[in-house]
Amino acid sequence: MCAPARLRYCLALVACIAVIATACSGNKVKTSSSPTASATPTPTVTATATPSVTVTATASPTPTPTVTAPASASPKPSASPSASPKPTPKPSASVSSLSGSANIFAAASLTGAFNKIKADFIALNPKVNLTMNYNGSGSLVTQIQNGAPADVFASADGDNMNKLSGPGKIDFPQNFADNLLEIVVQQHNPKHITSLADLARPDVSVVLGDPASVPAGKYAKQALAAAGVTVVPKSLELNVTAVTQKIALQEADAGIVYVTDVKASVAAGQFVDGVPIPAAQNVVAVYPIGVLKSSPNQALAQAFVAYVKSPAGQATLASFGFLPPS
Repeated sequence: MCAPARLRYCLALVACIAVIATACSGNKVKTSSSPTASATPTPTVTATATPSVTVTATASPTPTPTVTAPASASPKPSASPSASPKPTPKPSASVSSLSGSANIFAAASLTGAFNKIKADFIALNPKVNLTMNYNGSGSLVTQIQNGAPADVFASADGDNMNKLSGPGKIDFPQNFADNLLEIVVQQHNPKHITSLADLARPDVSVVLGDPASVPAGKYAKQALAAAGVTVVPKSLELNVTAVTQKIALQEADAGIVYVTDVKASVAAGQFVDGVPIPAAQNVVAVYPIGVLKSSPNQALAQAFVAYVKSPAGQATLASFGFLPPS
């Protein structure tokens, strides 16, 4: 290359370098002359970064269970002994001091009611034993007079009780129930019996209790007399239960028994029905009870009589159709 050409090349190169230097110098001046402007983007970048962190933290549900987990432990105090109610101790039942055995002689019409009374009495006095003997009141009196070991006697009338009242027998018998009479007929009343007068019809066969020993027979005789009716019975039975059984077995068409007998027989499924007797012709049966002086267990016998007369005993009698004592 010739000298002039080399000179021109060098000048051009110097000029280019100068231009480049000037340009670079201008950039530095702009950057350094505006420090607040250059600082502004930095917070801006930081500010835009900050929301992204905030959003990420808020959107993440993970810390929530971590915080609520200790709070869920709060039921623990409820499981403390003070929070759970303690069971209330049941009061201990008093144990009865009654013990021993007793024989209860009772009219046959009392069978159902006295069986229930016996069960309730023993439930209250578990150390006692009661033996029940049911029959016609007159038959029971005969047994006692002949030495049968009886502690309590419950009769269906006052006459038979009076046979045992007095020195050495029973003092101060007490009435505990009343009863009424009812005509007992076969189920559905095939003979269409509606009154005591129908018992005198020739097509009707009648059975009655023996008036000599069975109170129901004595009361029936009084009721027939009050109605002006004469009946020739097919048979005379030794207790009122036997009268009902003969009607149920269709061995007779009708009989006269207690209201309680008809109720008990119907409840037991026997094939009988009842026909009421008007009050003007009816007879009130009075039931007395007493403790025999010969009883070896006076305390138990007296307690049984007291229970029969108690509200509980009276409620049981009423449930079987007996009336309160008059």
